[in-house]
Amino acid sequence: MPIFDQRGSKVNKQFNIAGNVYGDINFGEVQDKTDLVAELKKLLAEVSKAAQSGNINNELSIDVEANIKKAIVQTEKPQPDKNVVLKHLGEAKALIEGVTSAIGLVAALSQAIEIVRRIF
Repeated sequence: MPIFDQRGSKVNKQFNIAGNVYGDINFGEVQDKTDLVAELKKLLAEVSKAAQSGNINNELSIDVEANIKKAIVQTEKPQPDKNVVLKHLGEAKALIEGVTSAIGLVAALSQAIEIVRRIF
């Protein structure tokens, strides 16, 4: 998992995704689509928590969650379409890239995209 050097950064609120009740999100351990779905579900829960805590607004959360859910549904198919999964994860990432408090979610989505490219 990447480590970000944020010395000198000035952030009012930031949502970190490690050490949550759902278990740490760890795309580095993903070996197959079953593992990917499990990690995406953890990520989905984290987006919901970020909205509940006010780190991202509710409307944005709905759009991000919808894209992650679509990626999960596609991944669970017997013959998932890699490009569709990448499209949905890319859209989720693009939606929150400008939200400073969601940098951990953006990093996790970036990792998920790389894993999809590797395992499909």
